[in-house]
Amino acid sequence: MKKLIVNADDFGLSGGANRAVIRAYQEGILTSTSLMVKGRAFAEAVSLAGENPGLQVGLHLTLLQGQAVLPPEELPGLVDREGNFPTDPVLTGMRYFFCRSLRSELQREIEAQILRFRETGLPLSHIDGHLNIHMHPTVFAILTELMPKYGIKSFRLTRENLAQDPATDGTRRFGRRLDAFIFARLAENCRPVLKKLGIFHSDEVKGLLNSGKMTEAYLLKVLDCLKPGCTEIYFHPGCLPDPELAAWMPDYLHEEELAALTSPKVREKITEQGIQLGTYRGEGYNDV
Repeated sequence: MKKLIVNADDFGLSGGANRAVIRAYQEGILTSTSLMVKGRAFAEAVSLAGENPGLQVGLHLTLLQGQAVLPPEELPGLVDREGNFPTDPVLTGMRYFFCRSLRSELQREIEAQILRFRETGLPLSHIDGHLNIHMHPTVFAILTELMPKYGIKSFRLTRENLAQDPATDGTRRFGRRLDAFIFARLAENCRPVLKKLGIFHSDEVKGLLNSGKMTEAYLLKVLDCLKPGCTEIYFHPGCLPDPELAAWMPDYLHEEELAALTSPKVREKITEQGIQLGTYRGEGYNDV
């Protein structure tokens, strides 16, 4: 059987992101979303999630390109005076790996984000990360301590096989290869630890190699290639104009991704392929 989790990242980032998530859930195939607990539209997102209880919500861990939950004076090595994380993922990732002194600050902030989510009263579906920071070796090591502590049962194991990528336009060829290589290595390190902890992850993840450009045409090709087992496909839908989305992801096709999630052709393809839509909290999905 082919099971499919359809997730939207960046819930709570902005009003445009929130509107798109709810529309994709109510009118489309979206089953799940990931909440940014320090996003500008966090309170609105929590309210909307409460009005749509069938929409499963996970934590979108944010440790770069966003704001911290804890005050700046408690995180002098992580954020600036306004509480903002760095924006460069490569340099930030290197600092998190090599600067051992940052580990205690990272642990406190990660735990604070988990606690902020728990304060919403929403059931926590799973954990993932902005720019997949949750897969970073230092961050993952901290999560292996905190996930059992807080009963987090599911984790996005981000990786994508380049050979199975249906993109045909040749864009980002080097970037795609590099992303595929890096996350394959990270996944190899994470997988046995998750199994030992009894934490579920999907068999496949789609959305890494074509992030921000998950159009209807691309999604239809992905669905044609779907393997038996559980797959997560993640998106970044948005309703424009939206200053936050424009500032954070200026080259992302937010409205085209929303169109893909609400496309009748996509719905027909799912029915045609016998694909079962589900969530991380769905029955049977926590069997490791």
